[in-house]
Amino acid sequence: MRKVLLPSLIILATTLLVMRIFYLQVVDDTLKLKSENNAIKKKYEYPERGYIYDRKGKLLVANQASYDIMVVPREVKGTDTLEFCQLLNITKEDFIKKIEKAKVYSPRLPSVFLSQLNKSEFAAFQEKIRKYEGFYFQKRSLRDYEVAFGANIFGFITQVNEKLVAKNPYYNSGDLIGQQGVEQSYEDILRGVKGVKYFQKDKYNREIGSYKDGKYDTIAVQGEDINLTIDAEIQKYGEELMINKRGGIVAIEPRTGEILALVTAPSYDPGILVGRQRSKNYTALYHDSIAKPLYDRGLLAEYPPGSPFKILTGLVALQEGVIDENTTVFCNRGFSYARGRFMGCHCHGGALQLHRGIFESCNSYFATAYMQTINKYAKPAQAVDVWSKHVKSFGLGQFMGYDLPTGKRGNVPDSKTYKRIYPNGGWRSTTIVSNSIGQGEVLMTPIQLANMMATVANEGYYYTPHIIKRIEGHTIDKKFTTKHETTIDKRHFKPMISGLFDVYNLGTARSLKVEGIDICGKTGTAENFAKIGGVRVKMEDHSIFVAFAPKDNPKIAIAVMVENGGYGATIAGPIASLMIEKYLRQKITRLDLEKRILATSLQGRYAKLGGLSEAVKLQLRISDSLLKKKTVTPVLKVKIDSTKEKKQAI
Repeated sequence: MRKVLLPSLIILATTLLVMRIFYLQVVDDTLKLKSENNAIKKKYEYPERGYIYDRKGKLLVANQASYDIMVVPREVKGTDTLEFCQLLNITKEDFIKKIEKAKVYSPRLPSVFLSQLNKSEFAAFQEKIRKYEGFYFQKRSLRDYEVAFGANIFGFITQVNEKLVAKNPYYNSGDLIGQQGVEQSYEDILRGVKGVKYFQKDKYNREIGSYKDGKYDTIAVQGEDINLTIDAEIQKYGEELMINKRGGIVAIEPRTGEILALVTAPSYDPGILVGRQRSKNYTALYHDSIAKPLYDRGLLAEYPPGSPFKILTGLVALQEGVIDENTTVFCNRGFSYARGRFMGCHCHGGALQLHRGIFESCNSYFATAYMQTINKYAKPAQAVDVWSKHVKSFGLGQFMGYDLPTGKRGNVPDSKTYKRIYPNGGWRSTTIVSNSIGQGEVLMTPIQLANMMATVANEGYYYTPHIIKRIEGHTIDKKFTTKHETTIDKRHFKPMISGLFDVYNLGTARSLKVEGIDICGKTGTAENFAKIGGVRVKMEDHSIFVAFAPKDNPKIAIAVMVENGGYGATIAGPIASLMIEKYLRQKITRLDLEKRILATSLQGRYAKLGGLSEAVKLQLRISDSLLKKKTVTPVLKVKIDSTKEKKQAI
């Protein structure tokens, strides 16, 4: 047996090796194609990116023609550098720098020499391109923004870096890729598939025809169109209301989790990140460390939620059975606890039950409810973990799983949190009572606040917020249609919603009522500190407001955060009411509120934080004219080619 086994293995291995060699040399000549690389030239055909529409079919992002000048360094000979530079409006130093960069990538492979020329910039060069050996042009399409808002939603297109080229074989040096927003999240769908054509070259490096009669050629496949959940009209309106302010607005459709508006302020015109000025403009935005126009406050900014968090404090206390609707707490314009410590309160005082505690936003009531929740258990560590689990069931303190590439967890403390803060122990309900009113260690992003209100509107469940509504031929990820239940029984939401409704009728938002629309809401004011000159200074409080409407069968839930805006009913509340009316009625009847908010500027308050950026100074100069034109404030403006090759809107 042993005598037969070894020869058999040798024969088998030899047979397999011969078959593989025969296949590679006779049947499959793709390796031959690679070996003939020096005699073959590849030309890529770049497809149009998919178009982007809003939820109603309004065209938001299309494409426009663009041209890249490509170079193969080894083939560059006898170039009239002066004429070449004049045609492309670059300096000789730029020319040398770009050639050297191309050589580093590859002396014999094409790379981008100058990108994103529009038709007018390219026209003069096109007539003389044959004079310049080693240079040729590559036609592409660039984004053509049909609107001046939504930059944080769309993201932008940029060239791939060498690290990605090495990692992903699809991309070559100079290729374009989506960054941030939906351009990044849905890159694989929007980009399409580029085509490639192979050409044979003679010994003089001249093209002599298609290689193998086009056997290996492929055609470009256009990117697929997508419909977003965004409502273009209220997105635009939200950005207008936030001119000369900083903060975020997030609006969600409760029954689906679809994001209706995602506003960050300040923002910029997405059109400035297209064309040859893209890099210069992006650099200006990136280095604006004061206004931070590239920082999406709706997804990234973590704030103390303030009084809106009392909603959860009350719901958890109801679920734990430490209060009911009739539980009465006496408020003497504040709450005394722990050796003379006092938590002030702005309610009217006296004996309050849950309903009045909600619409008057009584600190005493919810501090008492929170302490009773913690004191229910023998150990505060166990209690705070129970409380934390309830709160996290609303999607808080964690990444929410939405389909945008950026976000923050926020913070919902648990026993581990306090073990780190108080390693020697000794903490109890009185130590952490500020959590009850949304201060303490609790942090939330605006999208988490909006999702919290959508969950209350649904009486105990939510769908993961998302921004994609439809992709032709694709099904939406099932995680966006999966219902998430909270740990709070449905019956506890009725009294809470009743109290939130009377915030507009009897409470802190009664001046913000919109006739004919039943709105449930909650004002909030969060303390805010900043370091100025190394000293911790108390600044103007953040203005917060959360709401949903209508009360029955809610269609919109919203959270508004305005940095340094003061009381919740002063700026954030009016913005929420205006956004709700705009969405439900497509018009505004509270013109008094609209006029006041559009005219409100907080730039003076922001100046105290360390001056104003050049971008903000520009906003201040042009705000008046923008408000008259009802357009969104751009940080910068560049001239973009007006030539458009668009599809018709759906």
